[in-house]
Amino acid sequence: MDSTVKCTIPLILLGLVVNAFSVTDYEHCENVVKKWATNSLKHGSKEDKHALKDLLFFLHVPRTGGRTYFHCFLKKLYSSSLECPRSYDKLRFDPSKEKCRLLVTHDDYSISSKLPRGRTSVVTILRNPIDRVFSTYEFSVEVAARFLVHPNLTSATQMAGRLRSKNKGVSTLDIWPWKYLVPWMREDLFARRDARKTRGTSDFTSGDPYNMEDIVMPLLKYINNPIAHEIVHNGATFQIAGLTNNSYLPESHEVRHCVDKYNNLGDYVLQVAKKRLDNMLYVGLTEDHRESATMFANVVGQQVISQLVNSNAIGKGANVNNSEQGTSFSDSELDQNTNSDEKGNETTSSDDNEVNQDNMTVEKLMDTYEVCISGLRKTQTRRRIASLKRISPANFTKEVS
Repeated sequence: MDSTVKCTIPLILLGLVVNAFSVTDYEHCENVVKKWATNSLKHGSKEDKHALKDLLFFLHVPRTGGRTYFHCFLKKLYSSSLECPRSYDKLRFDPSKEKCRLLVTHDDYSISSKLPRGRTSVVTILRNPIDRVFSTYEFSVEVAARFLVHPNLTSATQMAGRLRSKNKGVSTLDIWPWKYLVPWMREDLFARRDARKTRGTSDFTSGDPYNMEDIVMPLLKYINNPIAHEIVHNGATFQIAGLTNNSYLPESHEVRHCVDKYNNLGDYVLQVAKKRLDNMLYVGLTEDHRESATMFANVVGQQVISQLVNSNAIGKGANVNNSEQGTSFSDSELDQNTNSDEKGNETTSSDDNEVNQDNMTVEKLMDTYEVCISGLRKTQTRRRIASLKRISPANFTKEVS
């Protein structure tokens, strides 16, 4: 037999084997994703989705403005005793036994598998994905920059660990996705600062805050990093589908892996996410802030008022215990330069407008919301400015919450 033919035949056979394995792998992934999607769609609620049920689950997609809804709507309606324990940290209670009425968390939709089926209403807010990516990047930088008050990364990490162990509340470093994104950015900021000190230069040529490589990780490098691919890319879709790397579903990793490997399988994930949004009590849009807030007050707020008015629980959230108030969003334990006045304002800005629980109305709720959001934004702006000073001249002028 000709030597050329002898060499060609094994190569052809090898190609057939590789192709067979490739097809088998795709078919396996397709079956995995299809099975998950079928089961997910099967569990859709057939009850009236417009009626508020016993438990309200606020699925907070990061960087959509959910902080204002939490502080300026929900805490005005629900007393602290009605909040499920340790929202934004991890599920440490049995929802079937607890009498809590409100769960607010960055957990993905998979947590609903642990909530009482048929007795839970879900609400969320969505945002233009490009704006949300920008905001996620900026917030990662902002929080990480607070650690730069320390002389080195080791000192910053140790101090944060000690403060978190003493604090009964929940740090940003405990919350998904920031528990991954902030330490990553923090390490990068210290490395770049150390490199500048070694070079002994402070001459920065770029005027683009998203591309100041000497100061902070450029946006392009950030979004192309595997960590961002895992958490930020299509983050809202995966969160609503229940497929983040923080999922309670055992099959979530394999489904996510298959979708990442074969992009066309992402259509199944999208269909599940759309169906879940359709079944929610309320879906707001960050871009239509005023209209969405008004709709929330009328659709959700009105029903909460009707449910709780007889229990005399409305409005007590305005006097919530400060140790709990500071847990979900406060990063003051990381901000060594924040003075006591600012910390006080951060705690009270959203809670100083008490509501008369005896005659609460949607109109009064909206008035309270407007006052609350104004104070909250002022506090956020002060903290943002103070944080970004530590990476000057890098500065993000397009402030998005």
